[in-house]
Amino acid sequence: MLNGVPFNGAKFGQINGGAELRKKLSQIEAEIEELAEIVERCRKVILIAKSAIIAGGVLVLANIVGVIRFDSTAMIGAIAAVIGGTVIFGSNTSTLKQTISAMEAAKVRRAELIGS
Repeated sequence: MLNGVPFNGAKFGQINGGAELRKKLSQIEAEIEELAEIVERCRKVILIAKSAIIAGGVLVLANIVGVIRFDSTAMIGAIAAVIGGTVIFGSNTSTLKQTISAMEAAKVRRAELIGS
């Protein structure tokens, strides 16, 4: 460096801007990784919710058809599983969509920074 100017001819602000660019890129990468983890958790919870809906529905159907002896406690539990599974499924599905949108927006920001 000679009088604040590197030997390659770049100005000092450009060198410092490169460090800032790397910092921003690493922040965006961390954000994308965090969002990917949230997406994975949502998918797991959605799978569990679907399982609860199916299990509850099968138990309700088995009670109605008479495959198993009618038990009011089991019927209430089965109905609760169907309703609870439906609520959890809907909530996590909307969270999944919002998270995927945020992740795609972060990827666009990353691409813009790389392209600049």
